[in-house]
Amino acid sequence: MNRHFEDTLYYLKRAGQTARKGVREELAPVEERVRTLVGREREPEPGRAEAVRSELATVPERARDEAGRVVAEARETVGEYRGEARSQ
Repeated sequence: MNRHFEDTLYYLKRAGQTARKGVREELAPVEERVRTLVGREREPEPGRAEAVRSELATVPERARDEAGRVVAEARETVGEYRGEARSQ
């Protein structure tokens, strides 16, 4: 019986997504007309190249953070090893 509820939940989510997509498609021309009348243009979505550029901009910072974490873990491991070697 539980599997039936899981299946039902899946199809309800899918129906909601499809309905939302359909409403957006139907209202897109109306939204464009309202935006032109009001004078607010929709900002273009970033293209693939722009997304890659923004991702590449964060690479050095992420690499620096990860290297710092690895060094800290290595120091901790060496400290634990040295502590155990002295106590033996």
